[in-house]
Amino acid sequence: MKSILQYRPNVAIIMDGNGRWANARGLPRLAGHHAGADAVRRTVQAAADLGIPALTLYAFSSDNWKRPAAEVKGLMQLFREFLMAETPKCVEAGIRVEVIGRRDRLDPMLAAAIAQVEYETSGGSGLHLRIAVDYSSRESILRAASRCQTVPSREEFSHLLDGVPDVDLLIRTGGEKRLSDFLLWETAYAELLFTERMWPDFSRADLEQALDDFAHRERRFGGLPATKEVVPASTV
Repeated sequence: MKSILQYRPNVAIIMDGNGRWANARGLPRLAGHHAGADAVRRTVQAAADLGIPALTLYAFSSDNWKRPAAEVKGLMQLFREFLMAETPKCVEAGIRVEVIGRRDRLDPMLAAAIAQVEYETSGGSGLHLRIAVDYSSRESILRAASRCQTVPSREEFSHLLDGVPDVDLLIRTGGEKRLSDFLLWETAYAELLFTERMWPDFSRADLEQALDDFAHRERRFGGLPATKEVVPASTV
């Protein structure tokens, strides 16, 4: 029986449920995002402790610009404050941080904070933490296709994307069961896990449970299930 320590998958998480978590408590939506930032801290620490090589978090999609301006502004300010506060901790823990997605629509101060955290953590040899901000997988695929001079192999095309490795396990919190334009190429053969847990309540135990569930799945990549060899009965 496999355990979560025998194979460490690349993990991606759609962090959903902040607003509903806040609404259920009579709090403003931004309070849910602040609680979600605490869940990010817990999850990153747990992923590093468990030896996960790469963790990609869906923080803000390109479609999220449609949300109320006050909420978007609060989210961007929270993201900048989070990066500035967590950079020294990531450096100390050997966590390499990378932000994927568009940057031309971000506030210059946020873009500068992103560049700074990427520079300061670039030498990290532990967990590779990717945070998707103003991200659209469809846009990423289109940009990669526009750079192709010839028909590339799948491996070559993957390198033209945002550098995200193939995802082994995709987790979505909050009870919804869709990918929402997140890593569509990289999750082609990912195992999917949907949980009712709202993101602010997501804990190390939830991550460990997801990894344990993953460890008990059989990944066939289009092949047949593994079968034991049938040995014919001996004859006299």
